[in-house]
Amino acid sequence: MRIIRELSEIDFDRKTAVTVGTFDGVHKGHRKIIEKLISVKEAKGLRSIIVTFEPHPQIVLRNRAHDIKILSTLDEKLEIFESLGADIAYVINFTKEFSETTATEFYRKYLIDGTGLSDLILGYDHMFGKNREGNFDTLKELSLSCGFTVDKVDEFKYDGQHISSTIIRDLLQNHGNVKTVSKILGREYSLTGTVTEGKKLGKELGYPTANISTDNPYKLIPKIGIYAVKAEVNGNTYSGMMSIGRNPTVTDEDSVKLEVNIFDFSEDIYGKTIKVRFLDYIRDEEKFGSLEILKNQLSEDKKTTLKIINKAN
Repeated sequence: MRIIRELSEIDFDRKTAVTVGTFDGVHKGHRKIIEKLISVKEAKGLRSIIVTFEPHPQIVLRNRAHDIKILSTLDEKLEIFESLGADIAYVINFTKEFSETTATEFYRKYLIDGTGLSDLILGYDHMFGKNREGNFDTLKELSLSCGFTVDKVDEFKYDGQHISSTIIRDLLQNHGNVKTVSKILGREYSLTGTVTEGKKLGKELGYPTANISTDNPYKLIPKIGIYAVKAEVNGNTYSGMMSIGRNPTVTDEDSVKLEVNIFDFSEDIYGKTIKVRFLDYIRDEEKFGSLEILKNQLSEDKKTTLKIINKAN
């Protein structure tokens, strides 16, 4: 898959299928749109382009009550786009100036005159342009005057319910429900970061942990608690359990720490990149009466984690 960031890098071609969206999380609803894009491409002998934005528009506009946290970094999105068979990912730098672009201006400049758009595939609730003024009526008018087709993909529902990136964020931030989220995403929710030096308190308890500093400050961290996870490091995948919290029994940190205890692992991985995939939520973080009680609980957490992983396998 070719990744481009400037309109001038795209060769004009009147045989081009395009979809447009932020695609945060690239959940199953998004996948349905991209799969339709690929099917149209293959049926008509076209090239496929996914147009997306970086950073997330809400990070720039800040027009919500709370700053947004993203479900997927750009690198994560691009990896999924490629796995789904896209030919080109066009990443538009989203700025406040760009946000002033009207719906018609955007489609004319970037897609119709820019790519040579012949087939446009969009989600059922697609809105675009300044103040999200553009809709399917706008596109129908443009398609008739500019000679391209518009294909609207129906809503994807999980267990009969509407899904969205906003709903997924709520499930993660407020409920720690990584198991349901994995079903909506079509893969486990994950985060990537660098292993950093910690206070080695876990090692003293017999459960050494890798402390993680995430690569993107806007990446959503699930609810505080203990999780069953898979950890990928040095090209290998290991089972483990992860703590997201403040270590109230030992130190009661001011900030939330990310620590993963990797089972049957003793390598020095300071400074290495690690990817953690969330399998299930085990329990809330607790303050225990002694280190011995904490140690016993960690033993139970490991047993629970292994049961979850064995069941998944």
